Amino acid sequence: MADPLDEFIAAAAAALQLPLEPNWQAAVKANLAVTLLHANFVADFALPDEAEPAPIYKA
Repeated sequence: MADPLDEFIAAAAAALQLPLEPNWQAAVKANLAVTLLHANFVADFALPDEAEPAPIYKA
């Protein structure tokens, strides 16, 4: 059974026409796994209904 992350990386590289050398696969997979873990933390964080977006400050 193939790992879904490996399949996603291969499909994304093909769709973006990015060369992906085989020796890069492990590093790309590790980075994607951490990114997805962080995304889950953000997605799972419950906000109250009255939460307002932060204002945008420009320098």
